Amino acid sequence: MSSSLPAPIPFGQPCPIRPSAETLTLLAERRSASAVTLHAPAPNADQIADLLRIASRAPDHGKLNPWRFIVMRGEGKAAYVRALEAIAAAQGQNPAALAKLSTPPLAIAVVSRVITGKIPEWEQVLSAASVCTLMLVAAQAMGFGANWITDWYAYEPEARAALGLDPDERVAGFVYLGTPSEAPLERIRPDVEALTSYV
Repeated sequence: MSSSLPAPIPFGQPCPIRPSAETLTLLAERRSASAVTLHAPAPNADQIADLLRIASRAPDHGKLNPWRFIVMRGEGKAAYVRALEAIAAAQGQNPAALAKLSTPPLAIAVVSRVITGKIPEWEQVLSAASVCTLMLVAAQAMGFGANWITDWYAYEPEARAALGLDPDERVAGFVYLGTPSEAPLERIRPDVEALTSYV
């Protein structure tokens, strides 16, 4: 397997804190790409491995890994879409929403799973959300478009079962990946000053 990332730092060794203006620029300009504009090429097997490695560095109180990944592409993803189409037809769900899943060549489901113990559930769920965020940033750094979405099939019990989730697992997000056919347009951003207080 070929990776463009540095070799993993051995356990217990120092992790250097280095300034990176390029990273700050990437974060300042981060923008989700519309899922229905994502086409081939998508990340290849080595790039997927890199994405998962980066995403798994999300904050994780207790080192529980309260999440797992389901990589969907090719016939496996197409079969999942067909299962969802049948569920949508039977239950009156919106089948048009499936274009967000069927169009991109690659989807990675980030599955949240709470580990019973002393670490609060909320912190474990937030860790899964952080995984999604890091994956979005890493994908853009690789030059791909990405979109983090949940839709009815993230919550509908039959759809979750079709994905192979245990009853106590939840979809933190479907991260759709590919090459955008058009550049995403900037959206309205919040007034950060209005949302900030100091004590």
